Amino acid sequence: MINNSILEANKEGRKATVFALAHPALYMIEMAAHVGFDAITIDGEHGGFPEEAIDDICRTANGYGMSVIARVPDSAAYQINLYLDRGIQGVTGPHINSGAEAQAFADACLFPTHGKRSWGGGRGTEFNDQTVLDDKYGGKLGFAEWSNANMLVVAQIEDKKAWDNLDDILAVTGLTGVTGGPHDFAQSMGHPGEPNHPDRIAATLDVETRARAAGKTAGGDQTSGIGIAELMLGEARAFVAAHKNDKLGS
Repeated sequence: MINNSILEANKEGRKATVFALAHPALYMIEMAAHVGFDAITIDGEHGGFPEEAIDDICRTANGYGMSVIARVPDSAAYQINLYLDRGIQGVTGPHINSGAEAQAFADACLFPTHGKRSWGGGRGTEFNDQTVLDDKYGGKLGFAEWSNANMLVVAQIEDKKAWDNLDDILAVTGLTGVTGGPHDFAQSMGHPGEPNHPDRIAATLDVETRARAAGKTAGGDQTSGIGIAELMLGEARAFVAAHKNDKLGS
C-alpha cells in the first residue's frame, strides 16, 4: 500500500488531479501516470468493475504512485469491503440520506477504534502478511491507524431527504466530506431532467457551505478531475469538427 496520493498533493497546498474510469482500462491508467495525474477514480455505481479488475487497477495505479478512490455501487458494508480489500483508499457512498446511514457508511470504511471495518486478507491489508505489517506499520493496529489516516470517506448528498438531515450527517466524525449528485438531487426536489434548476443549485450551495462550516470537505475541495467522457465529448469532438472536411492529399 502507498500513502494516499490525494492527501499527499493536498499537503503540498494543491488539489490532486484525478482521472476517472468508467470501465477497466489499464493502459489508460498508465497514460494518466505519464501525463502526471495524481490519482485514479472509478465509478462502481454506474460503471462496470468486477472485483478482479479492481485489484488490477489498484496494482497498476499504485505502481505509478497513484491511489485509487471509488464510488461504490451502494453503501452496504459487504460491498464496501469488496472495494477496500482490493486496495481502494477513498470511498464515495451514494444516496446517504440520514445520520444513521452516514455513521454506518463511515464505520464500514474505517478500522476500529474509529470504525468497524472488517479485516480482510487482500491487497487492502497487505495480504495479511504479518512480517510486512510488523516491519512497515508496527503491527496490525499500526496498519489500521495508517489506513484510517489515508482513507477518504465521502457521503454523496443527492436527495432532499439528505438535505433535510444534513446536520445529522455532518455530525459523523468519521466522514471526510460530502459531494453532490445534481441529477438525482434535482429529481428529488420535483425537477426531473433539470440538474441546473435554481432550486437544486441553491440547495447544493447550502450543503457545501454548511459542510465546510462543520469542518468537512465539499465537492471538489481536494481534487480536480476529468474522465474519458469529457475528453471524447470535448477535445475529441473539437478535433473531428476541425478535420472532418480535410481534403485528400492536403
